[in-house]
Amino acid sequence: MINKRLLIKNLLAHNDESSFYDKKRKIDLGSKEGKAKFLKHICALSNSNPKNNSFIVIGVEDEGNEIRGVDFFDDSKLQNLINAYLTNAPIISYENVMFPHLSEDKVVGLVTIRPTGEITSLRKNIWKYWGGSIFLRDGSISMPKDFDIVIKDVNSEIVRAIETKAKNNIELTLDGVIDFINNRHSELEAHYKVFKEIFVLCWAGQTKQIKGKTYYSRVDIELINEQVKLFYSALDDVSIAYTDDYFKITEYVSLGLNNQFQYYPLEEVTIDFKENGFYNIETQLIFEAPKFNKKTLFHIYNSNNALLEKLQKNIPLRPSEEKDVENLSETYLICYLNDFTEAKEKLYDAKPYLKTIGGKTYQTFKESVRILRKVRYN
Repeated sequence: MINKRLLIKNLLAHNDESSFYDKKRKIDLGSKEGKAKFLKHICALSNSNPKNNSFIVIGVEDEGNEIRGVDFFDDSKLQNLINAYLTNAPIISYENVMFPHLSEDKVVGLVTIRPTGEITSLRKNIWKYWGGSIFLRDGSISMPKDFDIVIKDVNSEIVRAIETKAKNNIELTLDGVIDFINNRHSELEAHYKVFKEIFVLCWAGQTKQIKGKTYYSRVDIELINEQVKLFYSALDDVSIAYTDDYFKITEYVSLGLNNQFQYYPLEEVTIDFKENGFYNIETQLIFEAPKFNKKTLFHIYNSNNALLEKLQKNIPLRPSEEKDVENLSETYLICYLNDFTEAKEKLYDAKPYLKTIGGKTYQTFKESVRILRKVRYN
């Protein structure tokens, strides 16, 4: 079993970006340009390494390899994007890897690319790249290439050596469990469970009882063996169920208007642990958008637009409006889910102003965008 934090350290220590490894400060999958550049790199790394894994490390500065981290990213539909735009698409995984010096809400993203052995190309146009384009790595750069390319396997031994050096051990696992329970989450209710005598999973959160059922908020769930954060949420509530074979997370979101909120199940994640030392993660979106009175929503939507205009023009807000700004992201989300199609664009327009305010206001924006992304991909 590979310790993903050790793997990232070995990749960073190996050398600069190469034909099997790339690093990014961040990626932007919210725009056509960002998606196109990400797809280009996936395509190039897959083609350049037909017989071994390739990697993209996200959250690292180019200069000096400084690990800065990025927000937790739980987009389980990322493979859908790859399949939609790439012919002979590789299998990819995105994992959130913890580093001790980063704050609790920051991780390093690790994209692992497993090629099919066939030439990967763009299936259709996106941004300035034409459908049918093929990319290869030229040193640390992803470059377009002709169709008559010949790919040589030059990296398998190097990648195998790096992955071998990143194998986990008992000391790292025990240290990880103790650190999770006693240090990082000492103020929360924390648990651990061993699955199939191999996998050590830890989880922590604030608990509350509703109609005899336990819910967790401020939830952190980690697979300690691999140093991978499986789930993290500062706001939403989850319920947890497990047997000796699986661990199931059901996530709920609190949505409502005029201070009347209700819990809605959003997504169900099941981690199945196998006797052969492997595990599978299956994700199912179970969200049904709440419906509200159209007249009420028209009033709220127009009020939101007026607030956004004030923010854009730097006009001081009244105390009551400052409270409304805290709910701006969530109410735009509700409007979009009720067929106010322009509300999504308004939500993204508000981002720089909500980020300046920070705190819970910006955290609510990030949670709203996360829900929106899940619903859109579904």
